[in-house]
Amino acid sequence: MVSEPPDNPAPAGPPVVAAEGEISGHWVVRAQGDLDSDSIDPLFIAVWQAVAGHPVVVLDTSAVTFADSSFLSLLIEVHQRTDLRIAAPGPALERLLRTAGVDQVLRSYPSLDAALGAPPIAS
Repeated sequence: MVSEPPDNPAPAGPPVVAAEGEISGHWVVRAQGDLDSDSIDPLFIAVWQAVAGHPVVVLDTSAVTFADSSFLSLLIEVHQRTDLRIAAPGPALERLLRTAGVDQVLRSYPSLDAALGAPPIAS
């Protein structure tokens, strides 16, 4: 017997963009949850909108629980266009950056406050 798909599929997880706004003159995007090819679109849009209007974009990753290569690609592309600062990456994200070999290129900071207080990149 074939069953029909449910009318109300399981609810999606929490949004991957928890908040965004200006703090100390920098645009901050707070990401959360699992960031993969199935969930990254809202974060992609939020970050690219930030890049269009702000010279510094701080990505608070303190609540990110998982990230894959689609997230890594987004970070690299954004880094090429603006002063991207990755705030509070957890061990899994630090391992992803290190394994991909971009931990020496992408700027990460232990906390949001540290990322906000960092000097601008040299031109």
